[in-house]
Amino acid sequence: MGIAGWGTYLPEPKETAQEIAERSGLPPEVVEQKMGLREKRVPGPQDHVSHMGLQAARRALARARLAPEELDLVIYYGSEYKDYIVWSAAAWLQHALGARRAWAFEVYALCAGTPVALHTAKALMLADTRLKTVLLVTASREGDLIDYRNERTRFMFNFGAGAAALVLQRDHPRNHVLESAFITDGSFSEDVVMPAGGSCRPPSLETVRQNLHKLDVPDPQGMKARLDPVSLPNFLAVIREAVERSGYSLRDIGFLALTHMKRSFHHKILEELGLRKEQSFYLEDRGHVQAADQVLALERGLSCRRVREGELIVLAGAGTGYTWAATALRWG
Repeated sequence: MGIAGWGTYLPEPKETAQEIAERSGLPPEVVEQKMGLREKRVPGPQDHVSHMGLQAARRALARARLAPEELDLVIYYGSEYKDYIVWSAAAWLQHALGARRAWAFEVYALCAGTPVALHTAKALMLADTRLKTVLLVTASREGDLIDYRNERTRFMFNFGAGAAALVLQRDHPRNHVLESAFITDGSFSEDVVMPAGGSCRPPSLETVRQNLHKLDVPDPQGMKARLDPVSLPNFLAVIREAVERSGYSLRDIGFLALTHMKRSFHHKILEELGLRKEQSFYLEDRGHVQAADQVLALERGLSCRRVREGELIVLAGAGTGYTWAATALRWG
């Protein structure tokens, strides 16, 4: 299976590090240097996840030189915070694209979504030979759920808006999807929540008054104490396993496309893997766009020629819950 096309979409409005600092009360240097954010994109009036995903999908199909009618399957793997609650963005995308032959469904792994979606699509294509061409679409505007006045959610102030799409095609001669690896530690499953809006606490006038429809971290110090010892080892473990299961070693990695994270942790991962700064792309001008990060980083790596023909590429991310994920690609 090979990636025949890719596309991204970013809204026009921007929020700078200075503006985030003013709204949150943080020093600008903390936002820019520690959080690693010069600016991020914020949604305009029409930038719902469906519409952002549609733009990215059209660009991916154009790059692959495919018509929507040639798609067999559409998978939406983006934010659960969508246009409507209890709603299928995948079905909307299938119809809006005009992909009349395709069926559609959703898979959700938060910020670990790209490796999970690629692994899922590849497995389905291996199991069902009728699937020739699969479109993967992700989009996020999770920044809507952040309250800059809530210091407990400070590590999520980097949430930006945007979308990405990949076209996976059977027997495509380039950009082969190799193996993937995953680790889940469900002990973190209630560390990041939106307190109201679900069945545990249905929406009401009182939940709105109490501002309970924003993301929160009930015990940030407790989460940090448990997450710090395992996050780096788990990132390295899934990257190593994906690479080795693909028949390579860590020294063969040419480019690493990572979730946006604080600057020091990004550099620590590169250091532990023996990679140079130029073998990745830090999304300081994009922020953290949930599962779109890896495609955004890959696209930037291609545009500035950090990704070369024949190289081993790794897409890696981690999603609250907590799942660490990585997929290896043979690019070119």
